[in-house]
Amino acid sequence: MKKLKLDELNRKSVEEFKDSAKLPVVVVLDSVRSMMNTGSVFRTSDAFLIEKMFLCGITGTPPHRDINKTALGATDSVDWEYAESVTELANKLKEQGYTLLGIEQTTNSILLQEYSFNKDKKYALFLGNEVEGITTELISLLDACLEIPQEGTKHSLNVSVAAGIVLFQVYLGMKAI
Repeated sequence: MKKLKLDELNRKSVEEFKDSAKLPVVVVLDSVRSMMNTGSVFRTSDAFLIEKMFLCGITGTPPHRDINKTALGATDSVDWEYAESVTELANKLKEQGYTLLGIEQTTNSILLQEYSFNKDKKYALFLGNEVEGITTELISLLDACLEIPQEGTKHSLNVSVAAGIVLFQVYLGMKAI
């Protein structure tokens, strides 16, 4: 066994990425404070061929030094758009046929591993602020909330870590044969 070098990984160019079939999934960051978290979610969205990202509220937008530091160029490959109001965006995505899923702990949340993703559906995944999470107003618009199981002493994960876990589960569920 040997570690592969970058030129051995056969990664797509930005143009090839843009032309590739994407998972019918959009990621919505609502008022994420840390630009490094935003950049990290860009990079993870690139890894799993996510259709688009929406940056809402106070979430920083490219180009920015701190986003670029963690995105490593993914702001060029992943399509993105800024939307001031997350609730207006949620209503628009619902009208476009997306199933709206929040990543949040609620009284009726579904454990991530128990949710079945359907490759014939479109999904919008909403991730909230690092401290406050998803707003109550947004939760009322969602089709469901997914919860990442945790057994330690902390009650939450970093938003970029949560995005990675959820996007990997979505990828597995939608790529399943």
